[in-house]
Amino acid sequence: MKKIFLYIFFLLAVTAFAQNEQLALNYFEKGEFEKAAVIYKELEQKQPYNFFYAQRLAACYQQLQEYDKATALLSEKLEKTKQPLLLVELGYNYQLQDNMASAQKYYDQAIDAITQNPSAVYGVADAFEKKVLVDQALKAYKTATAINPNMNFDYQMALLEGQLGHMDLMTERLLDYAYNNQRNLIVVQHQLTRFMEEETDGSNFNDLLRKALLVKAQKNQDIFWNQFLSWFFVQQKDYNKAFVQEKAIYRRDPNMFMNIVSLGKIALEENEKDTAREIYSYILENTTDQQLLAEAHYNLLNLDIEAATEKDYEGIKQRIDALLADFGITPYSLDLQLIKAKFQAFYLKDTQAATATLNRALELQLNKYQQAKVKMELSDVLLLDSKFNQAIIYYAQIEEDLKNDAVGHEASLKMARASYFKGDFDWAQKQLKVLKSSSSQLIANDALELFLLITDNTVEDSTQVALKKFAKADFLLYQNKKAEALASFKQLLDSTQTESIKDVTLLRMGRIYEGQGKYDFALQQYKQIIDNFTDGIYIDEALFFSAEIYNKQLHQPEEAKPLYEKLLFGHEDSIYFIEARKQFRLLRGDAVNS
Repeated sequence: MKKIFLYIFFLLAVTAFAQNEQLALNYFEKGEFEKAAVIYKELEQKQPYNFFYAQRLAACYQQLQEYDKATALLSEKLEKTKQPLLLVELGYNYQLQDNMASAQKYYDQAIDAITQNPSAVYGVADAFEKKVLVDQALKAYKTATAINPNMNFDYQMALLEGQLGHMDLMTERLLDYAYNNQRNLIVVQHQLTRFMEEETDGSNFNDLLRKALLVKAQKNQDIFWNQFLSWFFVQQKDYNKAFVQEKAIYRRDPNMFMNIVSLGKIALEENEKDTAREIYSYILENTTDQQLLAEAHYNLLNLDIEAATEKDYEGIKQRIDALLADFGITPYSLDLQLIKAKFQAFYLKDTQAATATLNRALELQLNKYQQAKVKMELSDVLLLDSKFNQAIIYYAQIEEDLKNDAVGHEASLKMARASYFKGDFDWAQKQLKVLKSSSSQLIANDALELFLLITDNTVEDSTQVALKKFAKADFLLYQNKKAEALASFKQLLDSTQTESIKDVTLLRMGRIYEGQGKYDFALQQYKQIIDNFTDGIYIDEALFFSAEIYNKQLHQPEEAKPLYEKLLFGHEDSIYFIEARKQFRLLRGDAVNS
């Protein structure tokens, strides 16, 4: 029983001590330094060798301008413990009083302590860093490494050089540290990413880093630098240059082939079609793995179908049939079967053949995700055929089978969109309201865009006449009936009095013209949005799409540059912000091509 009472007493004491520490911290953070000092003094007396309490108590005295008390406290601690970090604290106490001569004396003594015992650098340099005494912290690290070369503080010194604005020295030290400590590569890349992302206009950090990496790769043929360069180019969304590095890596180490496959997926996701096409063609030439071959063929077909005109359809159909003859109708060739069904339905307009292809696929031994993919495509085909209710039933099945999964959320979005096409806006809104908070950013963005479209055009026009016409035109676009969709959008624009529907209608028309290669017409639509709907939610898209046309299609960079710039300085929350910044800097000449 006595032991139990002692244990309970101990727990109560520990709890009370922790509560006091938290209370002192709360007072300190609120600026109530007198109250904080009382508690820290009690804590310091109970644990006289806990330097944190002494430092905090000294800080309270300094905030209250009671410098003599801070000096007495720190001097007493220094006398008892002989800890060099307290020399830094004493020096800083004098610096706060504008007595730099005395401050420097103590700082020099702290550095001298490192010459006597290099291990003291950990406490001394940390104390300097906490006081933002960057030069002194650097000097502390340099002193320690001069005496003991086995000590390595490249990482810490690099960050300090960065604080001083010496970006070249910081970069050099970080790269050396990464090479010598490759297990910490991710830590270094994380730091570099921060500087890359925070690069302000006029800064040249990205270019500086690129040049430093190229120099390292030229001087040292280690594959490490090719991998680092590939990482850098991926961060810059320059996937073609990343591919050059990955090919060099693969030639020296064939085991790294999957990095090329991963890069292909990234390029495809980022809509870098030319680079993706080049990567997947390279994969076809350099692997015998059936799964990778099927995946490469699938992605190349998708790219070719997207760019195809009607005269290309027969050739694509023959390619698909030949590939399926080679790979067979198995779960491994499922993606090829799905692309066949999609091509049959949306391009050849043969929904009956597409349905047969998909029903045959459902007879295979598929896992639940593969079944969901087939059902999703089947739902899309039913929707294409204006069988709204049947499509919604299939989408609902997928949603039920894969709750709280990205695929289930995609089915929910498609179900809401089917209701929107059908004109059942109230039900669509209920679904979209939930999907706005989806864990998938893409689904959340699409859900929010459709939600706002319905909401905005219901507020202005409670009868939803214009919205119904827009949804019908949108459905024609979904059916790949672009000419009919364009005519419907034009008719709506000419006849409607609903202002909130006009900018999105212009945007749809611009995208159709752009897809047809009619860039002048596309620019006309976007310009109307830019000129007349500056407060609308589609202004950033109009700016970005216009800039991209001028930059990449018409090769008129001087026309593109102010459009990118307007997006950068007026629409920081746009999903196109990062790509616009990259293109703007390239046009401005911030980076020189390697």
